[in-house]
Amino acid sequence: MSSNDGRSARWGAPWSIAARLALWYTVATFVLVAMATGLLYWVLITNVDREDDQFLVDTVQIVRALIRERPSDIDALQQEVDWEGTARRYARVFVRVLDEDGRLIIETPGATSIISRHVLMPADIGAEPGPGVDATSPAGAPYRMLAAWAPLGNDGRERRLIQIAVDRTTERQLLRDYRSGLWAVLALALIASAVVGYTIARRGMVPVAAIAGTAKRIGSSTLDARIPVEGLPGELSSLASTFNDMLDRLEDAFTRLSSLSADLAHELRTPINNLRGEVEVALGKPRTIAEYQDTLASVLEESSRLSQMIEGLMFLARAENPETQIDRTPVDVHRELRAVCDFYEPSAAEAGVSLDILDDGKPVHVAFDRTLVQRALGNLILNALTHTPAGGHISLSATRAHGTVCLAVRDSGRGIAAEHLSRVSDRFYRIDASRSSSSGGLGLGLAIVGSIMKVHRGSMDITSTPGHGTTVTLVFPEIPEFRVDTPSVSAAVSV
Repeated sequence: MSSNDGRSARWGAPWSIAARLALWYTVATFVLVAMATGLLYWVLITNVDREDDQFLVDTVQIVRALIRERPSDIDALQQEVDWEGTARRYARVFVRVLDEDGRLIIETPGATSIISRHVLMPADIGAEPGPGVDATSPAGAPYRMLAAWAPLGNDGRERRLIQIAVDRTTERQLLRDYRSGLWAVLALALIASAVVGYTIARRGMVPVAAIAGTAKRIGSSTLDARIPVEGLPGELSSLASTFNDMLDRLEDAFTRLSSLSADLAHELRTPINNLRGEVEVALGKPRTIAEYQDTLASVLEESSRLSQMIEGLMFLARAENPETQIDRTPVDVHRELRAVCDFYEPSAAEAGVSLDILDDGKPVHVAFDRTLVQRALGNLILNALTHTPAGGHISLSATRAHGTVCLAVRDSGRGIAAEHLSRVSDRFYRIDASRSSSSGGLGLGLAIVGSIMKVHRGSMDITSTPGHGTTVTLVFPEIPEFRVDTPSVSAAVSV
């Protein structure tokens, strides 16, 4: 079992995006609330300690002043101590005063049993007392304690030790109640954040569900459906636009495939019907040897037509494969053009059309697959011969500019109307609306040329003026590793 399978087995099915968003929202919200409540609790404890310390310091200062100003008035000191012991309504205060030898002078009843158990570091006579320290009585009650030295009289030759403790039971109970309230708040916050987070996540996932619903409804017969982009968040709007672009490409490809199927069926029907008709006529009655030979010649012609069509379609299928590799060879372009012209010169002469090369004398070299480019140029010349009347001319030229090499085939034929220019390179497309095949064309020539340029990472550009002719330009990018700047290599290339 793979590690992924192990995780699936342990954790079950993957969580939905809504569940994950809700979880993260809940965790983030709970952490923020917990930090806020923890901070409030810390502030409360700090304020309680500060208030208790301030009370203890004030009490020490009052007792200090009394000892310094009325050193022999024990009754006044006892009265003050007793009064301080009842100063707080909800907490008892214990005060005792000792001499330098540790003998008790006065105290609040019960102070010794609480204070004497703890060692308190007293503040010096001139120092500010505090902060207090926390302690516990024998009964387990919490106290805050403080000690300080006080001068006896104004001469300061003797001193007294003041020890004070304040009961914090009520405060501790208040803090316990506050903590209970905080836990309740945290529990409610956890539940509320989970519910709110899941609700927000579900509402946020509504556009995603709409996109999924639209995608689910799309089929071969509903490729025109699109996802509404208006009102979607920015991220989903980009996703929906990308998805719509993909649907545009799929719809275009599906339309082309359907059109190709219809065109292919139409194109195959004519030669097959011709073959069948010829054979049926030949078998209808006994015929002479010459008649049978004519029939076989007609059958051979139609078979050749079918073979050419199938070969062309197979070439187009191979050319559209992204893994198709070509055999690039550095060649002298003008030499290739002369070889192609020599091959098609008889056909041009028979049609009464002149075929020549426009050579400015500048050497042009580029790396391409010679066989494929020769086929492309041959298709263009045959196409030009088909649409150029007797007395016209066809010229071939090659130029280099801006890192590209351009091969152009120009004719002085009938030209192509603007509405047909964008489709003349489609398979089986013919300008003639009757789709006549009397000229022998299969409607694959320019499509094959376009595919040859595609595998060369180049392009084909067609410009035409009705009544004045057409120019087809093949643009080849120069490949750095194949670039040749001198014509010396042409001698090693055979035509």
